[in-house]
Amino acid sequence: MQRTRFYNIHRQLGAKLVPFAGFEMPIHYRHGIIAEHHAVRTRVGMFDVSHMGEFEVHGPQALEVVQYLTVNDASKLTVGKAQYSAMCNEQGGIVDDLLVYRLEENAFMLVVNGACEEKDWQWVSSHVAAYDVVVRNVSKDINLLAVQGPQSLATLQPLTPVNLSELASYTFVRSELEGVPMILSRTGYTGELGFELYFHGDERIAEHVWNAIMQSGEPYGIEPAGLGARDTLRLEKGYCLYGNDIDETTSPLEAGLAWITKLQKGDFIGREALLAQKEHGIKRKLIGFIVESERFIPRHGYAIAKHGQTIGHVTSGSISPSLGVPIGMGYIPPAYAEPGTHIEVVAGTRSCTALVVKLPFYPPPAQSSVQSAE
Repeated sequence: MQRTRFYNIHRQLGAKLVPFAGFEMPIHYRHGIIAEHHAVRTRVGMFDVSHMGEFEVHGPQALEVVQYLTVNDASKLTVGKAQYSAMCNEQGGIVDDLLVYRLEENAFMLVVNGACEEKDWQWVSSHVAAYDVVVRNVSKDINLLAVQGPQSLATLQPLTPVNLSELASYTFVRSELEGVPMILSRTGYTGELGFELYFHGDERIAEHVWNAIMQSGEPYGIEPAGLGARDTLRLEKGYCLYGNDIDETTSPLEAGLAWITKLQKGDFIGREALLAQKEHGIKRKLIGFIVESERFIPRHGYAIAKHGQTIGHVTSGSISPSLGVPIGMGYIPPAYAEPGTHIEVVAGTRSCTALVVKLPFYPPPAQSSVQSAE
């Protein structure tokens, strides 16, 4: 089991550590998942996400490689910009979802899910031989912290010369924080204002950065946050979790990711299958739902039924800490996917009515326009 360079800090802070993506990772700290969730929604929280994978693509044909491997249009990226994307197999199934950073004119960084790093590296490596590029797996060299929440900018600003208020969503800069060179990126997996910090260094440097951020965030009530809060935060925003909501059997079109799937950009792996799927129509669609009983919590694998017949399965589910109601996502036929439709969630002999709703769950519709830019 691998350990990130923040492992000793996690231990000192009383984290509950569990195996995840080949690492010992914190699920939560002393105050628990709910407290960490609310800290990120209302103040600021910091996640160690150093288990994520990073691949660099360098060379004259770097753009061509990224275009062929991913579904989004990387040609739209200028240096200093990032985009959300996915890699598909020939059948249109999702190999992984990822972030694409344009580091230089002929250099990109692909940030992949930690649980998929080895599989993704084999996939990328097996498709670049015909191109004039060099690809490197730099995952083990990089520390990655995500600082998320309304007070994330106020927390980080005193530590860096960069004017973070000028950093637009899905852009990044190379600078330093507390004297440590790093990429400061305005992305995130929580739906809040937030930044992700990529930097090199041993345990001493990693702990130096962590401690500086915690000290700077103390006036704002900063909390360390684990994978448990990360999961509830992303679920409230309707963000997919690889291995639960998306995998190699689901396509971007089924998963509500048509907006990142640029079928007209030219050839890429899985394009023909996705074109055919678009022409003939998808047979299932990822939906969000709210369970109409606070005592019934949907879980991954529960059946979804209509008129007593199973029509799909839950992919993610939990109590929403922000809304106080059970929420979930799952795949069902498009005929039942319209918001306002009632379905049933079934767990063995127990079942409960649920209402299909438009994603995201949070913020509720009255607030959505206010925070839609995040």
